[in-house]
Amino acid sequence: MADILDVTVGLAERALALGVPRESIMIDPGHDFGKNTRHSLEATRRLDEMAATGWPVLVSLSNKDFVGETLDRPVKERVVGTLATTAVSAWLGAQVYRVHEVAETRQVLEMVSAIAGHGRPAVARRGLA
Repeated sequence: MADILDVTVGLAERALALGVPRESIMIDPGHDFGKNTRHSLEATRRLDEMAATGWPVLVSLSNKDFVGETLDRPVKERVVGTLATTAVSAWLGAQVYRVHEVAETRQVLEMVSAIAGHGRPAVARRGLA
């Protein structure tokens, strides 16, 4: 994780120094890029460390090899693992998501937001306010 932080924060700071507006910069742990499954799992588990840098964190999780290897599933059967990883990433501070399953991912993010106390239920059918 130290290497991921050094590289991503270093590149973000370099972009800023070269004139890229701060609001146009995000950092990404790069799941599966130059990493094995254990590396990508640890990057996910420690995503809060990336969020603590103050840079917005982007994750690209859809159907990644680390999901497939963890669950022993082919690409077309990785949705559940991807959504679980998305929920954990949201809980730990990721803010931007590159996804294939947009509707499903949005539901996961809305649920995590509500559990965390940042969002509300969409409807109030059982006396919820």
